Amino acid sequence: MSVAESGVVAMSFSVITKDELARVTGPKKCCQLSELAALIKMDGSIHIAGRMMAVTVVTENAGVARKVLTLFKKLFGLRSEVMVQRKVRLKKNNVYLVRIPPRPEVKQALVKLGMWDKESNLPSTKILPSMLTKICCRRSYLRGVFLGGGSISNPEGTYHLELISTDAEHAKEISEIMQNMGLEAKISTRKNWYVVYLKESDQIGECLSIMGAHTALLDFENVRIYKGMRNKVNRLVNCETANLNKTINAAMRQQENIRYIAAIIGLDKLPPVLKETAELRIAHPDISLKELGEMMNPPVGKSGINHRMRKLDKIANDLRKKGKVRFAGKP
Repeated sequence: MSVAESGVVAMSFSVITKDELARVTGPKKCCQLSELAALIKMDGSIHIAGRMMAVTVVTENAGVARKVLTLFKKLFGLRSEVMVQRKVRLKKNNVYLVRIPPRPEVKQALVKLGMWDKESNLPSTKILPSMLTKICCRRSYLRGVFLGGGSISNPEGTYHLELISTDAEHAKEISEIMQNMGLEAKISTRKNWYVVYLKESDQIGECLSIMGAHTALLDFENVRIYKGMRNKVNRLVNCETANLNKTINAAMRQQENIRYIAAIIGLDKLPPVLKETAELRIAHPDISLKELGEMMNPPVGKSGINHRMRKLDKIANDLRKKGKVRFAGKP
């Protein structure tokens, strides 16, 4: 029964990773603030209703919606409304809207999250420095960024992890956080988006570990090891095939030259050791030079047989050019 027939849809590696990370929450309040701030910056919007504010976070992942709802309640005691909509285009996935209704406490929460500047009374685009001082907070912020706007390709294909932001300054800050943690993140643009990305497999594995996606990391490493072994086997097979083809082509050329010599002047005109070598090659066309040398009396090494074969090749080539050849010296 096929996947379609069974009604089961295979989840992408991105979805599997996000489902795992949605269940990971930092134990400290500072970590939870960092992760929630990242989620709002990536997927959220602030609405002003008179003197009060509301927040909406939109996501396609039910686990992420549940995490936003839980963090708002745990950190600020704010209850959320969750609405589910279904896309009418493309994959027709569910879209979850987590809405914090207008309340005086919402503004206070946004100030603590670094989303609203209390002095200027305007939205703030900078990440609060306090959210990046501890490594646990940086891990949490990076996890929130991935949950809000990240994706990772299936490791069975090409290696690629990216974090997408609409804000150039925020993309730069994300890149700096990653670089601070030893990740060689780069930034590119895609239409109106700013993409922070990793392409090296070891860097992606380290990023998964930093964010806390340990099960996804194990799956990623298993596939990476399998691919490495498969590529190694393919290289060995290709090398062996190339060597075999080289050996076969050389043997065919040697036999052709020996038969040409036999037809033009006869093998009896060759020095004894060359005659013996030529007769053994004709009698055993498929064996290697090493095996051929072991059949000689006395046995001859591979280099010695190779030297004799070059002599025979030269004799055949000289015969083709001049019609005859003179033999002098030792073979």
